[in-house]
Amino acid sequence: MPTISLATKNQHKLIELQALLGSEWTLLPAPAEVDWEETGRSFRANALIKAEALRSMRTELVLADDSGLEVDALNGAPGIYSARYAGANAKDIDNLKKLLRVLEGLPEQERRARFVCVLCLMDADGGIHYFEGTCSGTILSEATGIGGFGYDPIVRPDGYDKSFA
Repeated sequence: MPTISLATKNQHKLIELQALLGSEWTLLPAPAEVDWEETGRSFRANALIKAEALRSMRTELVLADDSGLEVDALNGAPGIYSARYAGANAKDIDNLKKLLRVLEGLPEQERRARFVCVLCLMDADGGIHYFEGTCSGTILSEATGIGGFGYDPIVRPDGYDKSFA
């Protein structure tokens, strides 16, 4: 069974990715002692930082991501700072509430946003491969739904009438 080490400290991402990969893959979380600082100026740069940090400890495939929410009305913010939008030790709910406060009173047509995700896969030979994706939608004026995490309860993807949550 192939094994992938995932460079994340986010349990939600680990659970979601394992569900996508199914039982044919073994997904290993990053050990507690591996650390990185997201000092990159792009999602791609931060994903590479994480992949390199974990690669120094693991020899199997290493997968890292950086992802976040870009809001058009905020010139792409919170962007690479999505996880710490309300401060360095902010929780998901703090970031979500701050975003709702900042956008308060803005009409729906001006609340366009997109989730961005960049994956960085380092193979056994040291090759680096990037995969990028976006999902566009609208920021709702209040949280809805009971699933998801992060900004999921306030983002309604295009073509749907419910939030990601």
